[in-house]
Amino acid sequence: MLKKVYITHANCITPLGFDVASNVANIINGVSGIQKHENLAMLKSPFYAAMVNEVDLDVAFAEITPLGSYTKLEKMMILALHPIINKAKINERTAFILSTTKGNITALENHNTTIEEAQLHTLAKKVANFFDFKTQPIVVSNACVSGVLAVSVAKRLIQSELYDYAFVVAGDLVSEFVLSGFNSFQAMSDAPCQPYSANRTGVNLGEATAAVLVTSEKEHAKVEIVGDGSINDANHISGPSRTGEGLFRSIQSAMNEANITSSTIDYISAHGTATPFNDEMEAIAFNRLGLQQVPVNSLKGYYGHTLGASGLLETVIGIESMLQNKLFVSLGFDDMGVSEPINVIQNNEEKTVQYFLKTASGFGGCNTAVVFKKSLI
Repeated sequence: MLKKVYITHANCITPLGFDVASNVANIINGVSGIQKHENLAMLKSPFYAAMVNEVDLDVAFAEITPLGSYTKLEKMMILALHPIINKAKINERTAFILSTTKGNITALENHNTTIEEAQLHTLAKKVANFFDFKTQPIVVSNACVSGVLAVSVAKRLIQSELYDYAFVVAGDLVSEFVLSGFNSFQAMSDAPCQPYSANRTGVNLGEATAAVLVTSEKEHAKVEIVGDGSINDANHISGPSRTGEGLFRSIQSAMNEANITSSTIDYISAHGTATPFNDEMEAIAFNRLGLQQVPVNSLKGYYGHTLGASGLLETVIGIESMLQNKLFVSLGFDDMGVSEPINVIQNNEEKTVQYFLKTASGFGGCNTAVVFKKSLI
């Protein structure tokens, strides 16, 4: 019988705060980190994004160490890990998993840097060395499912008994490279994004880091990871299956492992990018699984799309939603803009949450779903 696996500690660094409590407080108060920016060096026209203030970041990082030279992303990842790093022994049985899509891609903007400085394994080693991890870091980079997929990888590594603990950190930045890429797809909104709304005009980008400790030890457990699934629908380089096939099968796989039915799920933390195809595909997949009545939200209205960080960041907030038995409004939603009915959360509300489902989808047809159970039940 496979070991039970838990998330025991979590933290996040975002424009809404440098700890979980600050983030949740701002979400409850309807505060969004998305702002209008006019950085013409990044994009030749104004854009909406959620970006971490570098002055605040440097002040917070200086409290940890005044030494060394670190990029913005490295500082954010180290800050996310720092409060939870002493919650487990760092030895040969401790895994370090880093999730990102583009990592230190901004290093390539400096002509004096080498290609190696922008490589993902270099970023992972830099963060791992700061905390003196004993094992080789594991990099998970699978488009926008990376953050939640890293949780699945950690779960399976512990169940395989290769490790006793797994620290997972995920992060990405808003950069010229990413902005220009999404802009070339004509996917960026000219206003704060509105997931699932008939008035949505596209995605906003965001930057954040999040970190969790995954282990088979139940002490201090926040939630149990009871099922996961990851399916590639191989539909298109950037567009999802119009029938939601990959997401449908990922959720189905996760629920089968958890040995639950659709009626057991109390809440869905969805991907909800506010692009026409993603939101429509999710609504179709949820209906195919009988999940259309389950309360669902997207956190993109608070954070924008934080790419490789999104799945883990939204998991951290979803855990708090579960622990507080409180559902958070899906910011930006007004009129239903998908063809199939879904139960979008329109106001903060009290609700007992014993099981929640986290989903994510990304370029290249990747889809991942993870089911979490309150560890006290």
